[in-house]
Amino acid sequence: MVEANTEYEHPLMKGYREQLNCGFPQVRDIFDDCMAEALSVLSGEGIAAYLEAAGFLCRMGRGVEPVLIFLEEWPSVARTLGESVLPAVMEFIHKIHKSPNGRAIVPFLQTLAATARRLHSQEQVQDYMNMALDFMNRTTGSIHGIHTTFPSPGLPCLFTQTPYLLSQIPLQGLKNWVEYGIRNYGDHPERQTDYFSLQSADSKAVMQRERHGTLLVDHERKLDLYLRGLWKYHDHLVPYSLGFDELRKPVPYYDKLGIRLPDVHDDFNGIAGIDRYRATLAHIMGHKRWTTAIFADNFSPFQRLAVEFFEDARVECLAMREYPGLRHIFAALHPKPVEDACDPETTSCLRHRLAMLSRALLDPQHDYRDADLNIFVERFHKVMSKGTSSTEEIAELALNYVAKTRIQSDQFAKVHFDDTEVSYRDDNRHMWRFHEQSDDEEMFDEHRKIEWEEEPTSLPPRHYPEWDYLSQTFRPDWVSVYEALHPKGNAADIDKLLEKNAALAKHLKRMLDLLKPQEKVRIRYQEDGSELDLDIALRSLIDFKSGASPDPRINMSHKTSGRDIAVMLLLDLSESLNEKIAGTEQTILELSQEAVSLLAWAIDKLGDPFAIGGFHSNTRHDVRYLHVKGYSEHWDDEVKARLAAMSAQYSTRMGAAMRHAAHYLENQKAEKKLMLILTDGQPADVDTKDERTLIEDARQAVKELDAKGIYAYCINLDPKADEYVSDIFGKQYTVVDNIQRLPERLPELFMALTK
Repeated sequence: MVEANTEYEHPLMKGYREQLNCGFPQVRDIFDDCMAEALSVLSGEGIAAYLEAAGFLCRMGRGVEPVLIFLEEWPSVARTLGESVLPAVMEFIHKIHKSPNGRAIVPFLQTLAATARRLHSQEQVQDYMNMALDFMNRTTGSIHGIHTTFPSPGLPCLFTQTPYLLSQIPLQGLKNWVEYGIRNYGDHPERQTDYFSLQSADSKAVMQRERHGTLLVDHERKLDLYLRGLWKYHDHLVPYSLGFDELRKPVPYYDKLGIRLPDVHDDFNGIAGIDRYRATLAHIMGHKRWTTAIFADNFSPFQRLAVEFFEDARVECLAMREYPGLRHIFAALHPKPVEDACDPETTSCLRHRLAMLSRALLDPQHDYRDADLNIFVERFHKVMSKGTSSTEEIAELALNYVAKTRIQSDQFAKVHFDDTEVSYRDDNRHMWRFHEQSDDEEMFDEHRKIEWEEEPTSLPPRHYPEWDYLSQTFRPDWVSVYEALHPKGNAADIDKLLEKNAALAKHLKRMLDLLKPQEKVRIRYQEDGSELDLDIALRSLIDFKSGASPDPRINMSHKTSGRDIAVMLLLDLSESLNEKIAGTEQTILELSQEAVSLLAWAIDKLGDPFAIGGFHSNTRHDVRYLHVKGYSEHWDDEVKARLAAMSAQYSTRMGAAMRHAAHYLENQKAEKKLMLILTDGQPADVDTKDERTLIEDARQAVKELDAKGIYAYCINLDPKADEYVSDIFGKQYTVVDNIQRLPERLPELFMALTK
């Protein structure tokens, strides 16, 4: 056994270390931290079982990795499932250890905590382990029908992919997916690996088949038409995963970057999944049309809650006036709290009372007997009968209700939640304003844009996979990308840069004139067309008069002969851009700003739809994507002001940024889609020691873009770029050795790529 640290060690911790009896020095480095967490979660018996299990893993002869993972992950598993699940887990590990599949123990332990969070119960985890044992027994020892002792090649892949799969499909769906793989590839090692690592086409197809419910991504176009047609409104529909964040249980909301909705909806109470989406959108549109933000500083949390319930009911009543068909959907989706379900002697019943009131406000056939409830239902409809009313009027009514019905038990910590959550309603963040600037809803986005050190919890991120080149698999939901509008500076600074490069702009304009599309080109000899082609018509008439067969193609049509291309300019805004260019006082960032300004001016002159985004990262948990210009925005002072405020910090997680930028580019209706990546170095981040990891991930991202019909091209300012850039982009790159020529080279490269 390795000697303990000669410095003072607490006798209790020393006793635990001796009880573990593990000689790996790496274990000593993490032991105290792991025990501190374990002691906060486990009982005395649980600690003893924890150390005994870790000791077995240490001595079973498979290196230090299993015991390190177990020591770090088990407290989290026990917190989710309870410590009593440990014997079943260790029995499962014993069985794998005795089989040829010992190398699968590490991925099983690595993903156990995430799997437990998906499954929630010991019973489901036991079902999951039984399924894995069945898989192991049916795929081990048989290759092409010949009995062997070969391990099951798909088992490690299955364990690695399980957290992602369970975020997409239920446990029964996972069983069906596994059964398909066993039945078709049980004796084909290579195909089995492809299937269980989600690389093969049928693997993905079977997973999609097992996804029950209505997927937002499959119905985004219908919902967009619903917004445009009924509400005369258009916005991005941004999905979030209900399976990913089970602690916060996110609810719909909207902000400047789009409307956030669950990625999947099951049918519920006779309402189809797509109609549940429509209910949410109708509710949100009601707020956007009729709700006015009010100051919240003087309201208590109880008062705010009441105001939100009343205002939600108001906008839904107004929406039902315009579209009566919504009444059936709202009525089916809104919970029906039982009147006597909450005991005010032991529980806070305020939510319960408000949920009943909300139901009564929407349902004229309610049967609630509470006198106060019925009085305020009558007063609500009296206010509504005057017209659309206002948020302020309804807020006053809500405050009166709280004052009238408040009881002492409303303060209790135990709150009655059953049948009080209306799933289709948003979180009402838009309703409130604050006098303090740091809390003001109108300043919220600005505050998030500038104060990056703030905990990234205010806006839910988009989660993207990352490619692990060592295992040749994706790490699901590995990277968190937070997006925001770029802060603004002085738009006049960009105008000065354009004036500075007036001579270059004049040269570029001559090139632009050659690339501009022609207005119209005639297409002659058409049987059907937009207008008559007189020359051909006269000739056909002469033929007819002379007894010959006339040419029926006497019409012509027109088409626009021009460009059909959408562009995404993605800017690396990492710390290295702050370095000065050799022999000058100008930084790489300042020169990049100059070049991007000229390029944006040039693209605008051509009329191509384009967007500009910047990115930097501070570990996989905090990748920042900054919108400088959106496709729907014009090249105006608003955009120039954002470009003028460009700053550089942190690192370069390029693959995640490209995937996020592609999310916007792939939705553009253009024949050709081009993503230009401007960077001054290779992909890197502080939490990645192996430099090949992010290079290979960026390479995989380029492949994904290509599969989506997006052409990725890199302009690299790093003199050493030849060492790695071709590994990522193949031949789709240019290294600008003379950085000072970037303002000239960048627009020229763009025009060469799109001519």
